[in-house]
Amino acid sequence: MDLNTSIISFLIQLTLNNDRSWFNANKELYVSAKKEFEGFVDKLIPIIKGIDPGIDVLSASQCTFRIYRDARFSRDGLPYKTNFGAHIAKGGRKSPFAGYYVHLQPNESFVGGGIYMPQPKYLKAIRTRIYENAQSYKEIINNAAFKKYFPELYGEKLKTAPRDFPKDFADIGLLKNKHYVVTHSVDDSFWTSQELIKKLTEIFKAQLPFNQFMNKAIKSAINT
Repeated sequence: MDLNTSIISFLIQLTLNNDRSWFNANKELYVSAKKEFEGFVDKLIPIIKGIDPGIDVLSASQCTFRIYRDARFSRDGLPYKTNFGAHIAKGGRKSPFAGYYVHLQPNESFVGGGIYMPQPKYLKAIRTRIYENAQSYKEIINNAAFKKYFPELYGEKLKTAPRDFPKDFADIGLLKNKHYVVTHSVDDSFWTSQELIKKLTEIFKAQLPFNQFMNKAIKSAINT
């Protein structure tokens, strides 16, 4: 299972013509690319379920993100995203749980996942779990299979210790992340490789212990 090059072609054209008049005139290209991507996600879901039994989504509609941007909150005012993305997680793309993410964008594609911008109570739950289980967490993020794809966590960190945690904690750096997300960059040819599923399976298997650690924290926060 691989993806058709027409998706990359459409996204390249959209990047060069990110305006409503071009998009409306070429709507059939978008519809075709969207259908191709959603078909891919539909096939990927059961594979990820085989890796992580906690995943409960059934279709791409629960996981994929809209291509339309809210121009009111974008710095450049462009109306469309220039990528296709899907977050396959327990409860779907809007759930608080850590999941598995695929991001297809010309020359900027990546795979990975975790939890992006967790709500304050969930972020505190994650930090608390790390604080109370620092050694177990370090074993996960320092594991060779994990570091092969995810040498470090993505995103900004706090400059000081987070509130309610001791500044002299030996592993305080592990608590400073604002997101608990990992990413692995891939080139455009990754998506059209005949070994696409084999590669994704290997990456997501390496990520599984990280997600499971995060999701135990989220589950505890939901149940309290």
